[in-house]
Amino acid sequence: MGRLIFITGGARSGKSAFAQKSANRLSKKVTYIATAQAKDKEMEVRIKIHRKNRPAHWKTIEKEKNITEVLSRIAEKNEVILLDCLTLLISNLLLSGKKDVLKKIRQLVNKIREIKATVLIVSNEVGMGIVPDNKLARRFRDIAGRANQIVAQAADEVYLVVSGIPVKVKG
Repeated sequence: MGRLIFITGGARSGKSAFAQKSANRLSKKVTYIATAQAKDKEMEVRIKIHRKNRPAHWKTIEKEKNITEVLSRIAEKNEVILLDCLTLLISNLLLSGKKDVLKKIRQLVNKIREIKATVLIVSNEVGMGIVPDNKLARRFRDIAGRANQIVAQAADEVYLVVSGIPVKVKG
């Protein structure tokens, strides 16, 4: 059965850096699944910075959706898999018209439980901000909050990263 470590926090909280350090401590053989898409120049720069900050020996898979299928393909060859990030995956699913986003998240969690690898999932904590002013943003916030609950409930360990400091919440 796979081990699941969930890492959440606000934007620029240090959650990705903490996840990378944690993954590197677990194994030198890490596969990084990146869900970001470069749809504008600013996002291209962010992705380049993320790439540069990852160890060169890690394998990277850039996949904006269908993460469960990716896990099925790579699970047996990997000790540690780092998925960064769940909220971008949710955004990608929503923007592609998917209606069953939470079902996809449950399938992802179930797949993680079937494999032997340790999987770290990074996600933004979206429930501490203001109520968004438009329907799509509110829908995203609601789905992301529920998805975070699903993953946290299933996780063996949960960390909340605040101002670069990881706080163990579970496990």
